Order: sequence, then structure tokens, then C-alpha cells
Amino acid sequence: MTTRANLEAQADQDRKAPGRPRSARADEAIIAAVIDLLTEGIPAEAVSIEAVAARAGVGKATIYRRWPNKEALLVDAVASLKGPLPEIAGESVRDDLITLLRPVGRSALMRASHVLPCLISELRRSPVLYQGYQRIIEPRRELMREVLRRGVHSGELRADLDVEIVMAMLTGPMLAQTVLNWNPKLDRESMPERLVTAIWPAIASPSVTVDHEVRVAKSRRS
Repeated sequence: MTTRANLEAQADQDRKAPGRPRSARADEAIIAAVIDLLTEGIPAEAVSIEAVAARAGVGKATIYRRWPNKEALLVDAVASLKGPLPEIAGESVRDDLITLLRPVGRSALMRASHVLPCLISELRRSPVLYQGYQRIIEPRRELMREVLRRGVHSGELRADLDVEIVMAMLTGPMLAQTVLNWNPKLDRESMPERLVTAIWPAIASPSVTVDHEVRVAKSRRS
């Protein structure tokens, strides 16, 4: 069974490559330069090693000693925005889903919302960048899979649950709101709980749904 420690190790490994780093300070400056350029709205395909080197105050050779090409550098830049995997309590599936969704909508990650649109065209064009992006995202997907599978196994969620579709239904709106600000009237901080609450009747097992409706009815009468 996949454990959180395994997922963390996989996420960390995807950020590293042999031969790096010779200077942590140079690495940080290079990554920061890439993020700065993307934050300014420069599309990923227009970002050059020359521009990164100039912004970071290093030579191109310094960059190429650490990254074989621009795509590899972009992968690490994206990874730097993701942060650690969320800590889940492992007691309530509903609460764990909210915890997993919450980082996507936090204002602290709004820098990522400026960067991701600049990467979309390059993600479609570059198999290397696309595969790297998938390696970054997969540990987070797997953690959500584990939560949903646990819910099915415990009877909290319906037995015929389509795990992949449910994940898309939960994360899709969060990404659309974070990256595109699809609906300015929606509050990102409250979205995770509202999303899980909205979808819960469709994914919970019938007995859990009935219990929830009974509790809601009692709370309204009191």
C-alpha cells in the first residue's frame, strides 16, 4: 500500500537530479529567476536560458551544469511552487478531502496562479515538461486516491465509486478558480468545504447520506 512517506519521497526525488547542486544559493537564484519571468507574464516558450542567467546573475554554464535543458529547469521551477504534501488526519474522509483541496485555493499560492497560465502552451508542446509536471502532480493525486479508497473500504463512500472521476470533479473547479479566477464571486478559502459538501451526497454510501440528512433535520428543528 502506498504510504505518505513513499509519496513524500517520490515528490522529493522528482525535484532532484544527479550532479546537483554545487551551490544552493545559485540554485535558488536560478529557480527564482524562472518564477519571476513567468510571474511577469512571459510565456514558458519565450523564456530563454540567457534571460534566466541574466536575471539570476549567473552564467549560462552554471545553469547547464545543473539542468540539461530548459524543460528540466521549468519542471523544477514548477515543483518549487507546489510545496509539501498536505497533512491529513486519516479519520474522516470528508475532512481529509477538504484538507487536500485547501492548499489549491489559498491566497499564499496565488503566485502559482500567475505562473501556470504561462506554462499551458508549453505543457502541450513539450513531452518532457508534460511528463515532469505529471510526476509532480501524481503524488498529490495518489494521496487523494488513498483517501477515496479508504472511504470505499470503510463503507463511508459508495462501493461503485469512480475514483478518478471524483478526483477530477473536486480538483477541476479549484484549478479553474485559482488559475483563471473563473468566478470572482467565489471565495477560494471556503471553496474546498463547499465543493466537498456539494458532491458528498453523490459519493457517500446510502447509509452515510441518510445519517447526514437526519442530523441536518435535527439541527434545523433545534
